[in-house]
Amino acid sequence: MSFLIDPPLLVSTGAAIEASVPDEKTADRIEKAVLVIFLATSISLYLNLGWTRWIWRICGAESGRDWMLNSGVFHLDHRNAGPGTHLAAAATFFTYPLWMRLGRRLGGSLAIRSRLANRLADS
Repeated sequence: MSFLIDPPLLVSTGAAIEASVPDEKTADRIEKAVLVIFLATSISLYLNLGWTRWIWRICGAESGRDWMLNSGVFHLDHRNAGPGTHLAAAATFFTYPLWMRLGRRLGGSLAIRSRLANRLADS
């Protein structure tokens, strides 16, 4: 998980939830569980918590923060991140539920279109 990868993953996961889980209450519970997993993992990576070492090593990063900020693409100074970087990271974490909600809206629209297309095909 990284700031570059997380938003598209959250959007696609939200769309998959909406398109495949017919019960709204269950979909909401799954959404919350996924958000907890994403936030717990991503914040832990950003804070360089020891349990995330295996994740950032697999990704070829120097640390969890390196992976979160650079994603193997950028070259931001993850070792000397200051208050501005931390504030930007915190603000980005607050957008995670918005990405999930966007995905659920897209998934709902796709599911509706799919049902309409199936009905038209059956007629």
